[in-house]
Amino acid sequence: MSGLLSTGSSALLAFQRALGTVSHNVANAATPGYSRQRVELAARPGQPTAGGYIGQGVDVASLQRLADGLVFARQVDSSGELGRLQQLSSMASRVDSLVSDTSTGLSTQWSAFFGAADAVATGPTSSVARSQLLAAGDQLASRWRTLDGQLAGLDAESGQRIQSTIGDANRLAGEIAELNRNISAAGRNASPDLIDARALRIDQLATLVGADTVMQDDGSLNVFTGGGQALVLGNQAMQLATVADPFRPDRVQIALQGAGGNVRLPSTSVSGELGGLLEFRDRVLDPARAELGRLATVFASGFNAAQRAGVDYNGAPGADFFTLAPPRVDAHAGNTGAATITAAVDDVGALKGNDLVLRFDGAWSATRADTGEPVPMSGSGTAADPFKVAGVSLQVGGTPAVGDRYSLRPTADAAGNLRLALTDPYKIAAAAPLQAQADVANLGDARAASTQVTDSAAFASFAGATIEFIDDGQYTIDGNGPYPYAAGSPIADAAAGWSLSLTGTPVAGDRFTLGRTPPRSSDNGNALALGDFDRRGILDGGTQSLTDGLSQLTARAGTEARHAALGLEGQGAIHDQIVAERESVSGVNLDEEAADMMRFQQAYQAAAQVISTADTMFQTLLSAVRR
Repeated sequence: MSGLLSTGSSALLAFQRALGTVSHNVANAATPGYSRQRVELAARPGQPTAGGYIGQGVDVASLQRLADGLVFARQVDSSGELGRLQQLSSMASRVDSLVSDTSTGLSTQWSAFFGAADAVATGPTSSVARSQLLAAGDQLASRWRTLDGQLAGLDAESGQRIQSTIGDANRLAGEIAELNRNISAAGRNASPDLIDARALRIDQLATLVGADTVMQDDGSLNVFTGGGQALVLGNQAMQLATVADPFRPDRVQIALQGAGGNVRLPSTSVSGELGGLLEFRDRVLDPARAELGRLATVFASGFNAAQRAGVDYNGAPGADFFTLAPPRVDAHAGNTGAATITAAVDDVGALKGNDLVLRFDGAWSATRADTGEPVPMSGSGTAADPFKVAGVSLQVGGTPAVGDRYSLRPTADAAGNLRLALTDPYKIAAAAPLQAQADVANLGDARAASTQVTDSAAFASFAGATIEFIDDGQYTIDGNGPYPYAAGSPIADAAAGWSLSLTGTPVAGDRFTLGRTPPRSSDNGNALALGDFDRRGILDGGTQSLTDGLSQLTARAGTEARHAALGLEGQGAIHDQIVAERESVSGVNLDEEAADMMRFQQAYQAAAQVISTADTMFQTLLSAVRR
């Protein structure tokens, strides 16, 4: 009877534990990161008797957490990639919207500006058309500044998000380290719920910064970033931090806190949301702002040159239409020398938007900031012979120290500082500077095509000139010369500050008389060039127009956003499959739990009946003895 009572009691306790575990599963069916638990039962060793072995009941062997370590590792890896793509796609789509939307992009004001320029060409003496061109120029410059300001706002927001993400990652790393401490202290008796809590936090940490895990003998998990940087070692959590960019104090970089100070980390050392933000900033935002600035620089510089090539309503050489900030040069925070560098745009056709790093190691060199690729550099850095690199000229003053570095951002401030320079509509240089008259006795078919001012100061004293061809390959100016002539090349007088282009072929004896365009002229020769400026090949060595450049800027932004969205869509599908696989192993199935509850309830009732039967037998025996 004692054996029967013991057997029934063991069954009663075992099924009570099983019912409690089923209840715990049902209660946590919707708890994030919860893994289904199951009681493992084992039969007690039988007791030997004369007739054989008699069973002694059941014991709870263990409480098993139903989870697959390989699926968990895949989920952690997928969470990191999903977090990266979510941030990259979200931020890239905002850049795409800013650039492509007609209410925030450049297209509307761009078309209005060149439409106004065409109107001046149609009516060069119209004060209304001239005023409208100034107004359209002011609106275009304002839109350029606004668009650059919006992109700058995304840059600042990215920095704030980086700092916030690092704070959350540090909190999770600390919680994981504390859970490691508790789990390792409990040893083999560690609660499955503690392990679930740790797994959930590791998955959340992976979403933020990416994660790889390594199991230790004591049950703790070491956590590393995808780049191999330790975040949690046993019960010790490492702390990420932000530090100022040595070239740009307004921008943060990631670092690891150490006993000797913060150690700067490369952006490739992390994944997750933090990696997505860094990738967006480096691969999408910075190139978009640089290209926007490059287009602003080429546009303003080229339009100013076209304006200076003509004369205004008063007959004076044209003045700059727009003002533009020079290329930006920033010294590295660790420089020890005293050199100063002054930069200016030298060749808009060769201008690139890529940021460069200038380094002095006994001699100056230039590399791309993003790839480290060497960039050709010529000159000696003096005023007479400045350095020439990627369309920028550089003059170096002071004395650099070996190892000094400087950041050259050729177009960083261009779009944000573009402004209208003219305020007087009569200062618009609509007229060609010269009136060229072919002699009636000319025998060739050469005709004046266009004229322009090449030096405003020199042209101020110009009073007229006569060009006479000795033959089709030589000419004189006011009897001076002869000078060589080639078809398609302009005739220029640098001392007088003008140039003349011809069409057709001159012959010996052909003469052209040049005179200044008088004030209040209705000539529209230069206005035609201003209106056609957006279609001229001026970018990339003269191979592309500014209109093509703006279209490519919009297309690149859209391509980056689309690629990120497609990547996110694909990774989302992969992540859903992994989550479904985890749920098939670790998820709580309420139907299955309900069936288990009924089964364990019936077993519990049967065990209770065994105990009741044992009690009845014992009472019967006592009654028999008393009689």
